[in-house]
Amino acid sequence: MIKTLNYLKGVLFNLPRPQKRLISVCADTAFILLALWAAFSLRFESLTWMPSERQLLVFGCTVATSVFAFVKLGLYRAVIRYISEKALMVMVMGVLISAISLIIYGYLFQALVPRSVPVIYGALVFMLVAGTRFAFRTLINRPREKAKGRVLIVGTGPKALQLSSALVQGTEYRPMGFVTPDRSKHKSLIAGKQVYGLGHIERAVREQGIQRIFLALEDDGSVDRKSLIRSLEELVVPVQTVPSMSELVAGQARINDIRDLDVEDLLGRDPVKPNAELVADSLRGKVVMVTGAGGSIGSELCRQIIRHRPKTVVLFEQSEFSLYAIERELRSISQIEGVDVELYPVLGNICHRRRCERVMRAFGVQVVYHAAAYKHVPLVEHNVIEGVQNNLFGTWHAAEAAIDAGVERFVLISTDKAVRPTNVMGATKRLAELVLQGLATRQSDTVFSMVRFGNVLGSSGSVVPLFRDQIRDGGPVTVTHPDITRYFMTIPEASQLVLQAGTMGQGGDVFVLDMGEPVKIADLARKMIRLMGLSEKTEKYPEGDIEVIYTGLRPGEKLFEELLIGNSPQGTSHPRIMMATEVSLSWTDVEKTLKQLMIASRNFDCGGVIELLKAAPTGYAPTGALEDFVWCELGGSAAMLQAANPDEDKVRKLY
Repeated sequence: MIKTLNYLKGVLFNLPRPQKRLISVCADTAFILLALWAAFSLRFESLTWMPSERQLLVFGCTVATSVFAFVKLGLYRAVIRYISEKALMVMVMGVLISAISLIIYGYLFQALVPRSVPVIYGALVFMLVAGTRFAFRTLINRPREKAKGRVLIVGTGPKALQLSSALVQGTEYRPMGFVTPDRSKHKSLIAGKQVYGLGHIERAVREQGIQRIFLALEDDGSVDRKSLIRSLEELVVPVQTVPSMSELVAGQARINDIRDLDVEDLLGRDPVKPNAELVADSLRGKVVMVTGAGGSIGSELCRQIIRHRPKTVVLFEQSEFSLYAIERELRSISQIEGVDVELYPVLGNICHRRRCERVMRAFGVQVVYHAAAYKHVPLVEHNVIEGVQNNLFGTWHAAEAAIDAGVERFVLISTDKAVRPTNVMGATKRLAELVLQGLATRQSDTVFSMVRFGNVLGSSGSVVPLFRDQIRDGGPVTVTHPDITRYFMTIPEASQLVLQAGTMGQGGDVFVLDMGEPVKIADLARKMIRLMGLSEKTEKYPEGDIEVIYTGLRPGEKLFEELLIGNSPQGTSHPRIMMATEVSLSWTDVEKTLKQLMIASRNFDCGGVIELLKAAPTGYAPTGALEDFVWCELGGSAAMLQAANPDEDKVRKLY
């Protein structure tokens, strides 16, 4: 029987489209005649009832009118395999026309048509015409539906309904129901599918054989995502999400573009919201320059800045490809959102002071966001001189250029690693903060401020993409130490904080974010393993999928990061932004340190640089030996590279 059905189904599939339509017309003709006879038989309570000659005329005209109506309404253009519930309205209209035509033809031909017959006939013909089509659709699609992955959709709003509809039409996933935190909606039906309360999700996963869970929450933030993610990660089922509504509206993504959880979900806290009006007022109509515009932080700054409608944005970047990529993206955003902003991609190195100054003067830059930096801790440990050049001298030269070019505000993107640093990266960033504070005391025309925040999820060097790749490759997931903790924030959140702080600075201010509780890196790794539908492999559970191994702290790495040097931060107008109260230096003291570091750098004397960083008032206390690759390969001797003590004036000219 099954083989016969499959054979017939194959034959029907291979027929030309006109022949399929002809079969549909013949079938509907038979259904209409059957419904007419059944309606009269039920009315007269006789299975042997036969129509009179006049009633046969009525039957023939009703069939012709009904088929003509179905043709005009487009019923035969619908592909039965993909027929949707919208076709029901077409069928209702066609059946209504058919029933009315039965009444009219009965009156015209003076044939007996009892008043109840059109009602009975309409119900019967609708069940036959619509029922057979949907039954046939189910029969055709059943093998394909069985092959689809079973999924639950978390959410009951418009986004969840759009996703469900898209998945039904797709070939990969089959929505089995919805999940909602609203207890009152439990056991209700949406689009014919069961709605489960969040407390019943484990039972739903077990009973329905769920293979994936998709988050389709609205963007209004009414759901406690932290609690939701905590509930979902215990299920050991892959959890993924759909694009945000802003991406859907901008045409950057489709509703069925399923992807791994956003870093905002992994963060486990509500993002810090800036004062959008205050930020917009500070940027609207301004000429803004972003250094390191192609980096993870710099590029997000650019994306958010152009949405506040400045007059001009100067993209300053030393990587040609990164500059090309961000310019192309920003032009696309400007076109889609109708933002009229002049964009100037400029290649350059922040260590070249005159280049920076010429660029700032040429475009009349009013605000600078300084995001250019080397921030990968182990790499800077292995490349000490370049870390000092870029992070410290680059900041100094860009700041001096800003003063000479008459820039109004200069905002430095700093890091929590600048607090009691144990690595060169943190020490150079702390010295960069002291440089700007010293320049703030030397003049008042350019307002300098700094924004200090923790690790950025999703940036280059972030653990999140690294862990994700390791899990997809089958593990192991590498964590440096079981107790290592970090403060985390997202790239958009960090960028918004920078923009907000740029409006609040009065001169030499260091702003930090109240980032909540620090996150254990090992716990983050385990959370990602569970949310990707896998289990951790341990001694107690050797059948697990992914093992977490500890590799030891890397050069310059700390177990715990801090955001404040002192213990008495001051509040600001933003409830989640604090201002650090810390010791600063006069410009004379800062300049003396810079000169000494300049000479040591010119000599490629890594040992001398480290000693100077330790002697500077940064709190720098390295935890290991000097690990610069070049220095170690050459035996750790500065004399092998350059004669010591060059003329200080010549060194100044070089920089």
